[in-house]
Amino acid sequence: MQQLTDEQLLEAYAQARKAQLNESFLTLLLEEIKRRDLQDEI
Repeated sequence: MQQLTDEQLLEAYAQARKAQLNESFLTLLLEEIKRRDLQDEI
């Protein structure tokens, strides 16, 4: 996760939601978004 830029992380989360991927994967991405304090960006 640390290799992704903030922008890449947010895009990955948006695409994962759009594709309705596994909830545990979405949670993993969302936890990293929160860790980086980016939740206002989604």
